[in-house]
Amino acid sequence: MGSQESSKNARTLVEAEISNNKVLVFSKTYCPYCKMAKDALNEANIDFSVIELDKRNDGSAIQDVLNEITGARSVPRVFINGKCIGGGSETKALQVQGKLAQMVNAS
Repeated sequence: MGSQESSKNARTLVEAEISNNKVLVFSKTYCPYCKMAKDALNEANIDFSVIELDKRNDGSAIQDVLNEITGARSVPRVFINGKCIGGGSETKALQVQGKLAQMVNAS
């Protein structure tokens, strides 16, 4: 599979996952900021889906697509209702402010 096809497949996957999941976290299992984001979502009692990029062969291609979509390649990338809200620090701050659940329930 060429890199062009790999990139196209990654974009298709990312776009499908974002549209099919109300709350989605692109993460890596060993990343402390990813843990922070997932903990914040759990503390707000929010159901979410996770894609662990370090467990996938196409993780790097997915990060490239996330960079194109969000302007950042770093993880976590947290999406609520199809919109990227940022990473671990942003997710935690929204949870502390009580805004995370409001955002999820807004649609």
